Amino acid sequence: MIWFLKRMPLLIALGITVLVMSNCTMLGMNYASLETSNKALPQPPLDVQAITGNPAVREDLKQAFEDALYGPWPTGMAVAFSPWRVVDPDYLDGRGTLEESAVTIGSGEGARLFHLVAAFPKSDRSLPVVVSQTFSTNCASFPGEPVTAADMSFCDGSEMDGIMGKVVTQIFGRYIAEVPVSRYFDAGLAYASFYASELVPDKNGEAQAVMARMGGPISPTSALMAWSYGFSAALDVLEADPRIDSKRMAVMGHSRHGKSALMAGVWDRRIAAVIAHQSGFAGAALSRSETGEGLARMAKSYPHWLSPRVQAYLTDLPSLPVDQHELLALLAPTPVLLGNGRRDVWSDPNSTYRAAEAASAVYAADAAEGLSDAGMQAFDPESNLAYWLRPGGHSIVPRDIDAFTAFLAAHLDKAAPPETAVQMAN
Repeated sequence: MIWFLKRMPLLIALGITVLVMSNCTMLGMNYASLETSNKALPQPPLDVQAITGNPAVREDLKQAFEDALYGPWPTGMAVAFSPWRVVDPDYLDGRGTLEESAVTIGSGEGARLFHLVAAFPKSDRSLPVVVSQTFSTNCASFPGEPVTAADMSFCDGSEMDGIMGKVVTQIFGRYIAEVPVSRYFDAGLAYASFYASELVPDKNGEAQAVMARMGGPISPTSALMAWSYGFSAALDVLEADPRIDSKRMAVMGHSRHGKSALMAGVWDRRIAAVIAHQSGFAGAALSRSETGEGLARMAKSYPHWLSPRVQAYLTDLPSLPVDQHELLALLAPTPVLLGNGRRDVWSDPNSTYRAAEAASAVYAADAAEGLSDAGMQAFDPESNLAYWLRPGGHSIVPRDIDAFTAFLAAHLDKAAPPETAVQMAN
């Protein structure tokens, strides 16, 4: 009994964490199948010639995704941003600066403000940049730095401090909150990120109310589309800065933010590369797949993520007019990395591979190297449609960062000279 009482706070913390986690991903207790040849081909079939040769077909396909799954891209929504505020002029022991800009999307009383934090390496040339959305607040992403919190105070510490933070990072990986900026600096990259829930809260009911009041000529009707537009707004800020090479801007997201990264790459063609890590359903996993979480369960659990119109298809998924191999096809020839964990069956690495396999024909038709045909365990960072599968579950771990930087090095004009452990192992 004494043993139990002493450890009760930790047990409570673990219980809360597992409860929260069960609402976004199941613990990986089995392995994703590596067999793909015995599965049904993705539907609807891709008309490769039409997608690559007729811009109107691509626009019609984008419209179909808006109509059925994501809601409208908020064309014309106003974006404004403040000058950079220098948070730390000697960031990472003088390797660069840490700065932030207050970004406003929309107009009127409902306009939304979020803080974009950027780390600029010291350099005499413009650099590529990778922009990420985070689950954690900026206080947790940049611990110990006086960046601006969502309540407009300056951060002092991180909510990831203490037992809870240790438990969360043990489950979801070392880099689920704190950003390994030094790793990106090593790769010759600037880094920027923002807390997506500061733009649109990740809460059913509240998210829809916020989006309806944003004051644009077209309002988003799904949090995923709103977060995607947040990526686009971040690019507006960064491309205006001479320290950034506007032709080499990449976006990156994990889980739900992997979904929004893929979407941003389709609707904002300034994006030079996309990293979608464990994006799952409504991301890179096939909506018609019966493995893992499934689109129907996800859309019922998180209705604010998707357009209300998707609810009409959930009892008859074959009637859905689009599927995710088509979303990947719309990205061609933009380089895309699809990250996966072998135990993350919830996000369905198998159908993600099959979606990429189908979309690869469009990459090839666009004169870009598509998916490697060596199977799910082969990682080729130089492919324009790259697939990464590591052991483990739904998390962000050091090996993932190796894969990300190897991929970005290959596609942002050889931005990274070092050879990573992942490159050496493959």
